[in-house]
Amino acid sequence: MATAKQLLGTWGEKLVAAKCACPKCKRPKTLKLLPQNFKCADLICDFCGFLAQVKAMTVPAVSPLPKQVLGAAWGPQKERMDSGIYFPLFLVLKAPTDQAIYYLPVDFQSPALFSARKPLSASAKRAGWQGFMYVLGAVPAGAFVRLL
Repeated sequence: MATAKQLLGTWGEKLVAAKCACPKCKRPKTLKLLPQNFKCADLICDFCGFLAQVKAMTVPAVSPLPKQVLGAAWGPQKERMDSGIYFPLFLVLKAPTDQAIYYLPVDFQSPALFSARKPLSASAKRAGWQGFMYVLGAVPAGAFVRLL
């Protein structure tokens, strides 16, 4: 059974796929969900192959942007960064009376955007697993574009 955070993530992915055109080819309704647990990407354009990550979170208001957003597994993200590979980010914010989709192209991403978290303790269910945070303060002002 899916957790509340997993349900929120799936909702965000579906919202982006339904409301946003592909940023690369500009075609509407071409963004499709990738399988669950696909590393570092959630959507693919079935026309041009564009890949993107989606992060969704509940917030009190859709503006201003939060200071940081929970990422996923640090290992795969670090490997891609070391190879110079970054995926665009759709940030979906859900407030009590509003929702928003923000888009961050790879042009504005750097290693400063990603901050490794402390690995889980030896007694944790997934001992040693390490996540990361998106540090939105590392993004230049105006880099995020509001799409919805």
